[in-house]
Amino acid sequence: MIALPESMRVFERGWLSSNNVLLVDDTCAALVDTGYASHAAQTVALVRQALGTRPLDLIVNTHLHSDHCGGNAQLQAAWPCRTVIPASEADVVRDWDETRLTFRATGQTCERFDFTGTMTAGTRLRLGALDWQVLGAPGHDPHSLMLYCADERILISADALWENGFGVIFPELEGESGFAEEQAVLEAIAKLDVRVVIPGHGAPFTNVEQALERAFSRVAWLRADPTRNAKNALKVLIVFKLLEVRVMTFDALVRMVDSAEVMRAAAAMLAPGGAWPALLKGIVEELAAKNGPLEVEGERIFARDSKPLAQKENRST
Repeated sequence: MIALPESMRVFERGWLSSNNVLLVDDTCAALVDTGYASHAAQTVALVRQALGTRPLDLIVNTHLHSDHCGGNAQLQAAWPCRTVIPASEADVVRDWDETRLTFRATGQTCERFDFTGTMTAGTRLRLGALDWQVLGAPGHDPHSLMLYCADERILISADALWENGFGVIFPELEGESGFAEEQAVLEAIAKLDVRVVIPGHGAPFTNVEQALERAFSRVAWLRADPTRNAKNALKVLIVFKLLEVRVMTFDALVRMVDSAEVMRAAAAMLAPGGAWPALLKGIVEELAAKNGPLEVEGERIFARDSKPLAQKENRST
């Protein structure tokens, strides 16, 4: 069992939603990251159960990928809470610029939300009666931030470091630098005195040195052949979409890749001549092999066990 301060609670979520970190003290109840839109009602319920009659006062977003901010709107509707986002994303959110926001480009959704404040690397936050330093974490996302509490030696790492890797390096898919930034972030984490990492996905962990070794090795592996990052991105985004919608036709998948800018860029790296249907068929077959996350039935693609899961969800709502 990993020891965390009494003021801190981690909601470990599954696929689609990022983890949520609830920090509560006498003056503020704050939630770091809010999960995906289709899980927003569950996020509200988790927070309400934890807080009882007390309201949520503050949302803090490490970055604005849909699985980290998709619950913002419903939480804001449930409580008149303040919301702090990375400063470099302020104009995009203020204008709700669908071209520059990543949701449409990844084939995902996010209900429009507002914000009341911003933060940058170097900002100090007081959450859960603890002092947190905001650290830059570009690589996976150029705007991403992390939170570090030196007193408790806790790092909320978002998608910059998981126990086994890190998030897709999205900038590299569109010709921007990302591998070098991820390497630099990992080097910066290695210089911190970290006892516990709370990642964006997966359980909190203490084997920080081993996790960093695996992450450094993965960066080197991806840099050696950037198409590996592109293929991983397509796999992740396809599985994400299927877990959201549960079933789709192969033709619908091809159309989604064609219309989602990030997915289209990844496909173009892997099949420069535009032979995307053959590429996607091969990727889907890989994801369906050996009890993988997908199943194929004729022209239809299912998230594995989607029918029983859907029935269970319907009974519980």
